[in-house]
Amino acid sequence: MERFKTIISQCLPLDIDNIDTDQIIPARFLKLSSRLNLGKNLFRDWRYYKNGKKKNFILNNPKYTGEILITGKNFGCGSSREHAVWAIMDYGIKAIISNYFADIFKQNALNNGLLVIELKKDIVNSLLNHIFKFPNSKLKLNLKKQYIEFKRRKLKFKINSYKKKCFLKGYDDIEFLLQLKNKIIKFEQTLFYK
Repeated sequence: MERFKTIISQCLPLDIDNIDTDQIIPARFLKLSSRLNLGKNLFRDWRYYKNGKKKNFILNNPKYTGEILITGKNFGCGSSREHAVWAIMDYGIKAIISNYFADIFKQNALNNGLLVIELKKDIVNSLLNHIFKFPNSKLKLNLKKQYIEFKRRKLKFKINSYKKKCFLKGYDDIEFLLQLKNKIIKFEQTLFYK
């Protein structure tokens, strides 16, 4: 994983609840064994007609761009496909803000380096409304201090301390264990070699 650095970015407002993983990346694209190029099919059926012509959808609107997606409640419900996280990340999104994420999607996201942040519904709605009105405005997302800066206001968020450490160090679960190798060996020696 890459180390997570403070983001200052415009945002993609997607004010839809209950977005399931089949909408995020349709099942017909799950045959791919690589994470590369999945982003071009992110929200494929919402972005394009069958003939390939673009629909009127937020990701097709050039005034909305950025590394942060702000969306409705229950994002990532449905199946447990990890491809949904891969597609979002391949598109260039580094963080998603919602008031609730489906549990399996949330774990897949955190395990792959996609930061998911849960805030109260009224705050998410306020963010969405602001971004729709002022698409060029930017949010500052500081993981180390756990806040989002929005209109000179700092919105605190929670994250599991282990996952936070992994994001800041750029570790996945295996890399985290490998950097503890010497400590593990030393501990094992105290148990088995006395």
